[in-house]
Amino acid sequence: MKSQAQLSTLLFELDSRGYKAYKQIKGEYEFEDDFTLIIDYVQGDPFAAPTQCSVIIPQAIAKFSEDLYSTLSREIALRDYLSRQFAQVAKEFSGFRGTGKSGLIQGIEPAQEVFERTSVFIDDQDIEVRFWVGLPAKGRSILGRQAEEMLCYDLPQIVKKSLLYENLDGAAIKEHIETVEDAEWIRSELDKRGLVSFIANGSILPRRSGVDPRPLTDNVVPFEAPTDLEVSFDCPNHGLIKGMAISKGITLIVGGGYHGKSTLLKAVELGVYNHVPGDGREWVITNASAVKVRSEDGRSIASVDISPFINHLPQGQSTQRFCSNNASGSTSQATNIIEALEVGATALLLDEDTSATNFMIRDRRMQQLIQKDKEPITPFVDKVRQLYKDHGVSTVLVMGGSGDYFDVASTVIAMENFQPHDVTTEAQSIAAAHKNERLLEGGDTFGEITPRIPVSESIDASRGKRSVTIKVRDTHALGFGTEDIGLGGVEQLVETSQLRAIALGIIYGKDKYGEANLALKDLVAKIMADIEEEGLDILSEYPQADLAYFRQFELVAALNRLRTLQIQ
Repeated sequence: MKSQAQLSTLLFELDSRGYKAYKQIKGEYEFEDDFTLIIDYVQGDPFAAPTQCSVIIPQAIAKFSEDLYSTLSREIALRDYLSRQFAQVAKEFSGFRGTGKSGLIQGIEPAQEVFERTSVFIDDQDIEVRFWVGLPAKGRSILGRQAEEMLCYDLPQIVKKSLLYENLDGAAIKEHIETVEDAEWIRSELDKRGLVSFIANGSILPRRSGVDPRPLTDNVVPFEAPTDLEVSFDCPNHGLIKGMAISKGITLIVGGGYHGKSTLLKAVELGVYNHVPGDGREWVITNASAVKVRSEDGRSIASVDISPFINHLPQGQSTQRFCSNNASGSTSQATNIIEALEVGATALLLDEDTSATNFMIRDRRMQQLIQKDKEPITPFVDKVRQLYKDHGVSTVLVMGGSGDYFDVASTVIAMENFQPHDVTTEAQSIAAAHKNERLLEGGDTFGEITPRIPVSESIDASRGKRSVTIKVRDTHALGFGTEDIGLGGVEQLVETSQLRAIALGIIYGKDKYGEANLALKDLVAKIMADIEEEGLDILSEYPQADLAYFRQFELVAALNRLRTLQIQ
């Protein structure tokens, strides 16, 4: 292993040479500050993806108590905290030092959610942190002195300020870890108590804007549970936490416009993840198998059995192996539900604002005008109760425009000025007083969830001479080989690092299990089991800083939207 002094000398020698000469610095260097710098990948020019590095600090120097990472949830929380600290301090030192990305020192910047990432690792021996550096250049000539200052002076300062326990806020670390640990404990209790979700009293649900996920600070109304729906959890660290329970079954969220219906549902859908202290939603906890579904005009569909919802299409088109390159609102929403059920969703989250109207409801007048033998769609209102009875799948639904759902709801929550009220009794009384004359169209059972086996050869990430080409633009778009996968309708993705890991997960599953002809559910289960056992690094041939935890539902959502996908 080379020394810090040797790296310094080499960078001075490279000054003013062509940019590709930077390739010579790849390797490992032992620093005088008792950490190791590993330069894993060196960028080819100042505008290319930045150089990937990692530092390894012995625990004898970092001095993090074993108690801080003694369980998986505590370990993930500590790794998350250190990722945020490193990124914050690195930003203070990062600056413009030439052309393109010159001068960049960047760690991964997590969203409000806390989950496993490949940016930081910790055990009894070491802490490893992965990050990026934009090696300085003027045009395409190396600025070796500036690079030496970045790597041999700035980097040790960043390590010292962000990765040594003695220089950090111990109380903040403890709160971060214990908040995540308690949230995880509550989530483990939900199923035992027959709950889909829990929203604590005092939670701040509104966000600053559609692009700023931090909590709103002006004119906020803390959440307060109605007495009839209040439950409590005696958490290991924070003690008694009270809040509103959303029970299994069919829950309606009703109320006037702009009173917080969709805001509540949004918090519930992201409650499948843990959140940082101070987010306002750190005690909004949802079953990890809850899936938000919506209509999605234009998506592709590969041989999905949507017959529980849609039958006898014109021209005899089959709905038991339904395919489309440009799905309608109703067929896409039916497909999104079936695909979620196919891989084990236990709760569905829907908002009428993003649902197809003809999929959600068909009133009595329309039934009289258009007879059932002329209407292929069985509306969700006629299937939602069967879905729970036959498959144990609950539904949480925002509905402000149709009282027909009063007949099937087990709980009705009205939002008024961002405060919930239990109006179940009133809704049931209204339903009894104003009998619904519409005809039930759902039959006696929900129907079967038909497993599908993907054709391995139809999953191709190659482009030109490259066997794998992945481009992640944002949380709504993924370039996969020659195809663009649109993920705008997959609303429980929060970081681009999740998309990158999902793309690699699809490739991993194809390469390792493609010849086994597994049903999609079984294929995904094997991929997720391997990740749980080996970690996210199993997905990549070389260490990457920007891979993050994903659920099987988002993995399958991406695969199902791959337009080349074929089903046996």
